Amino acid sequence: MKVISVYGYSKSGKTTTVECLIKELNRRNYSVGTVKEIHYESFAIDTEGSNTHRHWKAGAELVCARGLYETDILFKKKLSIPEILKFYAQDYVILEGVTDFDVPKILCTSSIEDIQECLNPSVFAISGVISNKISRYDDLPVINAITDIERLTDLVEKAALDWVSIK
Repeated sequence: MKVISVYGYSKSGKTTTVECLIKELNRRNYSVGTVKEIHYESFAIDTEGSNTHRHWKAGAELVCARGLYETDILFKKKLSIPEILKFYAQDYVILEGVTDFDVPKILCTSSIEDIQECLNPSVFAISGVISNKISRYDDLPVINAITDIERLTDLVEKAALDWVSIK
């Protein structure tokens, strides 16, 4: 399994970039999984008063909600990315919004100032809103995921780390 992360500020084009990468990797016959980091402190799938919440309150250590078209396994703690990746068997896993895991990254930004603030050595490409304004930043390509997804995906295929080798 190969892993990359797409990160940047809100409204910078992260989700659009991830969507385009998923479609192009699928077109290339790869299977794809994703992990979406949510940075809102009040975020919770499980809500007070729901049946699953009542299971927690009664003392269940792990709760699963199984519906007609979706199954959610709820952990009452934040898992590390390595713990989460153990559940995946896809060819590629794209992490969205994850900055605290050392894998190659695509930085999505809206401005050069955001690039300067968020850039780190693990970035191999820049995308997002800024790609409508510039095509390079120093030695890094700036690629529009909507209009040039093939080139961005080519870079992903070269840069993505094989998870087996970094466990």
